[in-house]
Amino acid sequence: MTGWQRDLEDGAADADDRDALPTSAQVEVAAETFRMLSSSTRLLIVRILVDAEHDVTSLAELADASVQAVSQHLAKLRLAGLVGSRREGRRVIYTVDDPHVVTMVEEIFEHIAPDGSLAPDPDERRPQRRSRR
Repeated sequence: MTGWQRDLEDGAADADDRDALPTSAQVEVAAETFRMLSSSTRLLIVRILVDAEHDVTSLAELADASVQAVSQHLAKLRLAGLVGSRREGRRVIYTVDDPHVVTMVEEIFEHIAPDGSLAPDPDERRPQRRSRR
């Protein structure tokens, strides 16, 4: 049980805090999504697919990985619902159609400079955090 869940059970959090918190189901699904994207190869595959759809061969070439490895990563990403596919003749074309996945992946790469450093300023669009009492 997390600290915020204990606070809720103990009554230490007010109604606004409870309404703002995700459900345990949301937290589990979010954690699984991040687990799927914790592999640098899978994250790169999703990033490539955010820009354009590809078959496994072109994905393997762009990701500098074997077709077999990319195919295995795609299977996991499809099972997690992060990547979709459709058949075109004998080829399978992979896509990222979920706008939430697109936004999440674009945001993380906007936050990281090409040299790997983090962006120096927080995003102005993000609301300020509430202070804890």
